[in-house]
Amino acid sequence: MKRVSVNQKIKRKFNEQKNQASMMLMFALIVFLIIYCAIVAAFGITYLFLYIGIIENIEEEIKLGTIFMFVSVFSLVLGTVAAFFSSRIPIKSFNMMISKMNRLAEGDFDVRLEFKGALKTHPAFVEISESFNKMAEELEGTEMLRADFINNFSHEFKTPIVAIAGLAKLVNKGNISDEQRAKYLIAIEEESFRLAAMATNVLNLTKVENQAILTDTSEINISEQIRSSILLLENKWTAKNIELNLNFDEHTIVANEELLKQVWINLADNAIKFSPNNGFLEIKVVENEDSVAVSFTNAGEEISPENRKKIFNKFYQADESHASEGNGVGLAIVKKIVELHNGNIDVICENGRITFEVVLPK
Repeated sequence: MKRVSVNQKIKRKFNEQKNQASMMLMFALIVFLIIYCAIVAAFGITYLFLYIGIIENIEEEIKLGTIFMFVSVFSLVLGTVAAFFSSRIPIKSFNMMISKMNRLAEGDFDVRLEFKGALKTHPAFVEISESFNKMAEELEGTEMLRADFINNFSHEFKTPIVAIAGLAKLVNKGNISDEQRAKYLIAIEEESFRLAAMATNVLNLTKVENQAILTDTSEINISEQIRSSILLLENKWTAKNIELNLNFDEHTIVANEELLKQVWINLADNAIKFSPNNGFLEIKVVENEDSVAVSFTNAGEEISPENRKKIFNKFYQADESHASEGNGVGLAIVKKIVELHNGNIDVICENGRITFEVVLPK
């Protein structure tokens, strides 16, 4: 959840008002020039008529009235014609903008807006084009994420279901040994637990995504929470003979206890999962004046810059073969919970070490 400072809000408001005033001034200047040119032209033609003697014989009083009427009518006609043709420039630009908005609404996310001529460099129109293009890029990215989400979601749920159905079919045939039957039943149980865990993660993700305001906060001991989370995962890190290094004292912050514990469990589980056998897991907590930084570091393959941008997306897995355990939901949950606490999370890769760092306000 990105917070905007008061100074940034004031600056943004000032820029918006400045651009609006600039646009109004530009159109007012155009209208003024049209009217001015029409009046000058009308007086010029009237003077020409007087000079060549077209209205020379008319009485003085009638002459002045005629001149005034002629100038007025001619200015009106000339101004209307000039305004009609000159207005086509901004109207053409607005028609182009409306057309591209309609294309964007129809799902053409490749469309981009760019003004031409004098409007191209005007601050107000520059801001309009930049905002439109940024919106189009965001929608294009969202559409790609939606498509990836559906594909990965289908794959992750289909795999254990197919495995359970296939193994159950083999057991149901009855022409297998007791040893094979026991092995198949264990596999069915494991896949069932995997499917249940996946469903739980999706429900947890849906819950935190629909939560806009952090509730049920209290002062909690995050050091105790982290130790408890590590104990819950004991079977996993002992199976890989991972060396633990818990480098922190006691630290407390105000947060939602249930949600924050999910952060530590998911980050620890992720670090253990991608650590090699006989690897290590180092957890540090550094407390500053107004924040607490918690980092989980493990040895592992470096994550490419491209994948680092996607790693917190729902159902995203760097292992596209989906051979590794997991469903790509854990880090998405972590990111959302951290944002609910007005914190931020980052991943750092260097020298064969992968670090996930969470910074939370105290």
